[in-house]
Amino acid sequence: MAIRVVLVFILLLIPLSIGFTEEMQSPVVITSKTLSADNKEKTALFEGSVVAKRGDTTLYADIMKVYYAEEGPVSKIKKIEAEGNVRLVKKRAILTAQKAVYVIEPEENIVFTGQPRASDGENIITGSRITYFVKDERSVVEDSKVFITTGKGKGLKNQ
Repeated sequence: MAIRVVLVFILLLIPLSIGFTEEMQSPVVITSKTLSADNKEKTALFEGSVVAKRGDTTLYADIMKVYYAEEGPVSKIKKIEAEGNVRLVKKRAILTAQKAVYVIEPEENIVFTGQPRASDGENIITGSRITYFVKDERSVVEDSKVFITTGKGKGLKNQ
């Protein structure tokens, strides 16, 4: 049985905000079955049942690769690539996909591909690509299909 690796990034690999500014001061905790760090390349590869958690936001994946840069005595996340059974959960909102790429600059965003599907309760949005712009708290869905519940079991469907 593989030993579970627990890595706490308290202000070291920040921000993994995943779009929620109230959580910016919370530590990021990433757990996985294995962790391979490459200080020369400035990457960390988490494999096997990866869970990244900050506050009430949790990102799950089979594999997660974190790219970082050293800025003085602190390291800062530049990009995160999550692959395989990707699931982002915040309260009752859930976004699933096969791949997610989170970039900090030039404009902080997360791009979900591989059959992305967002749900909030009974409301569902799917598309070929969902891009979430973190600071603006807005999304762009390409090739969208929407199911919105209007109450009493009736809904609107856009195909």
